[in-house]
Amino acid sequence: MVIEAFVNHGEATVVVKKENVLVFAQGLKKDPALDFDMLIDLFGVDYLHWEDKADRFEVVYHLYSSRANHRLFIKVSVPESDAAVDTVTGVWPAADWYEREVWDMFGIVFRGHPNLKRILMYEEFRGHPLRKDYAYNQRQPLIGPRN
Repeated sequence: MVIEAFVNHGEATVVVKKENVLVFAQGLKKDPALDFDMLIDLFGVDYLHWEDKADRFEVVYHLYSSRANHRLFIKVSVPESDAAVDTVTGVWPAADWYEREVWDMFGIVFRGHPNLKRILMYEEFRGHPLRKDYAYNQRQPLIGPRN
């Protein structure tokens, strides 16, 4: 389940296999000794052209325990060939919008998400603009007002 754990600049980080992220998240929230009741942030990273990274993408979860006043980062490597990870919206409802943003910008699918659709770009937009191989000068379909 856990691949690696370390502290960097006073921040605890745990690297988890993507297959186990949902079970791991549930444990972090339900365990009274940990009590990570808040998802502060969730974001994607594209490591295209980084030789030291085995997988192209990473999803990072930033958690906080309001009772214990401690934080934790969870990192999950996501290969380009299977750019999908389980949703954590059932654990932290705030993940709903964050996961939609990561899907919209990076194309990482969150399996089981209740409403995975674009949140920043319009529905007809083609591609995912924060991918490092997205052509910045790519023409997009023109849309007008919907009557």
